[in-house]
Amino acid sequence: MDMKKRIILELRNRDPAEVAEMVVDNSHSVSGEVEGLSDKFVELEVLSMINVGLNSLAKLPSLPKLRKLELSENNLSGSFETLSEKCPNLVYLNLSSNKIKELSNVEALQNLKSLQSLDLLNCEITSLEDYRESVFELLPQVTYLDGFDQDENEAPDSEADEEDEDGEDGAGPTGDYDDEDEDDDEDEEDGSEGGEEEDEDDEEDDYGEEEEEEDERADAQGQKRKRDVEDDGEDDEDDEDD
Repeated sequence: MDMKKRIILELRNRDPAEVAEMVVDNSHSVSGEVEGLSDKFVELEVLSMINVGLNSLAKLPSLPKLRKLELSENNLSGSFETLSEKCPNLVYLNLSSNKIKELSNVEALQNLKSLQSLDLLNCEITSLEDYRESVFELLPQVTYLDGFDQDENEAPDSEADEEDEDGEDGAGPTGDYDDEDEDDDEDEEDGSEGGEEEDEDDEEDDYGEEEEEEDERADAQGQKRKRDVEDDGEDDEDDEDD
């Protein structure tokens, strides 16, 4: 799909002035230039044109609010003056996997005063001696080159930071609070089970005592009957003697 048709599809009948993000990756630029974008995209903040066959940025429209521009896997080799003219507030620029060979190719990026992160991975320029030191010296406003600062500290992941912030904002009761409730519930369950066991033991003890009392009563009745029989036998003997 060519770039113009892709942009129409991505608009989904919206007014270009309402669009904040546009992704046309893997579409095709017929002329090797930016196609389908116009100055009407005044609210555009993120633009991704990865692998679209760009040879030049000369026809990039004015995008005053653009902050993030993805241009990796194209055929760009320089002439980046257009970026500072059309996208003066650019903060993040990805030019990886392009045909950038010399420091002079990126010298025009000095005019992007808000640029903080620049990616040149898989470009021939990265094979130059003292590549990182030279780029940082040439572009002092850049904090992160190819994802790392001058001290080799990795650039923060903006998406992860947003998720962390959302997690903090929406935080409910802490896990410790829940654990305490669970412990209390377990204690109550253990207590009730223990009480049931004690009741069962008490019932068994009472039952055993009743059996012992019945046995004692039975023994006493048996002994009484035995004595009665013996007494009857003695009376019979006395009658015979008479």
